[in-house]
Amino acid sequence: MESYSGLMTTGRTYGQMCPLARSMDLLGERWTMLIVRELCLGPKRFKDLLDVLPAIGPNRLTSRLRSLEAAGVVRRGTLPPPAGVAVYELTERGEGLRGPLVELGRWGLGLPPSADVDPATTRADLIALSVSTLAPPEKLVGLKEIYELHVGTETFHVEIAEGRMWTRSGPAPVRPDLAVTCRLRTFLAVVFGRTRAIDAVESGDLTVTVGAGELAERAFDLLSGSDLGYPVYLGV
Repeated sequence: MESYSGLMTTGRTYGQMCPLARSMDLLGERWTMLIVRELCLGPKRFKDLLDVLPAIGPNRLTSRLRSLEAAGVVRRGTLPPPAGVAVYELTERGEGLRGPLVELGRWGLGLPPSADVDPATTRADLIALSVSTLAPPEKLVGLKEIYELHVGTETFHVEIAEGRMWTRSGPAPVRPDLAVTCRLRTFLAVVFGRTRAIDAVESGDLTVTVGAGELAERAFDLLSGSDLGYPVYLGV
């Protein structure tokens, strides 16, 4: 049936005018917020979303994307040349979910996972997505830098501009000010304060391929989640 918002629903609705209830009518379906999570890292092709959310299946992914499009949270776009491929991306309204989503992620760091959760699914880019919003605003003033990180098999970048800091999938769009390579274990140890970036560089656990060790130290100071405590259950 069609709801008051113009969205197609399955009848599973709280039926309340409460803003939280109406939000959960849209976002409470399984996988929906994880789709938003991935789009917080930048535009994604349908295939990209399936690759990182393989258990969702193409039919359910199509359904969730249609609901998010109808609600004005997601839109279809095209990457600029030379890529020129069709992608899904967050609208301005969708960007409004970034703050609540990141806060939920940080809250979830304190929840030990159940036995059926695989620690090997830990992703550095999602950790960076959460902690990059913790940087004190005064430390970002006047900074315009891009850091490219190669963590295990992942590649993502962190950009600072106009007093904001955000994490995006893939390599930096331009030559980065800093590029580093490390294992996931090292990345987590530095981000959560178990070791300093400069010590990881000196030990060889963190390799700087563009920039200098001092810049790596500043970058990881901005990416610090040490106040959150180390999530020891990650097992990496």
